[in-house]
Amino acid sequence: MTGRLRLKSAYAETVNIREIPLTTIDGRTTTLNELGDGAVLVVNVASKCGFTPQYAQLEALHEKYGQDGLTVVGFPCNQFAGQEPGDGEKIQDFCTINYGVTFPLFEKVKVNGRHMHPLYEALHEVPDAAGKSGRVKWNFEKFVIGADGTMTRFRSAVKPDDPTVIAAIEAGLPAKRPAN
Repeated sequence: MTGRLRLKSAYAETVNIREIPLTTIDGRTTTLNELGDGAVLVVNVASKCGFTPQYAQLEALHEKYGQDGLTVVGFPCNQFAGQEPGDGEKIQDFCTINYGVTFPLFEKVKVNGRHMHPLYEALHEVPDAAGKSGRVKWNFEKFVIGADGTMTRFRSAVKPDDPTVIAAIEAGLPAKRPAN
């Protein structure tokens, strides 16, 4: 699947997923484009979930592949059993203190339903390994957006360091430029 999507809502006829406005956890407006032209690993996160230890693996990926062009981004979401009740400051503190998170975190969003964030509206179109697209089923669903615009989806139980996720990340990294 490529980075240009036709969305079902009136938000836009066609949208480049990298140009959708996003708000950082500290209130700044940005886009995925502004974070770089490499691969992006988008994850809806929560502090009180059984999958919360995946933060450590996400940070490890950020550290390992960051210099090669990967940006890990976390979108806190409280839609699944109220597992992300805190405000931005509490979420940031939790992630930093407990998991040493240095990758960008964004404001709390809705990933499903009438008021879902436009980024997730676009990501709903991305199928998983079984060919299923649609609603985000739980916290810590992962989406790899390659530098070339290809997108891959992994459900919550697939750990960030799973070989299939690693393969998607590596395939999505920007091509190395030859040295002059």
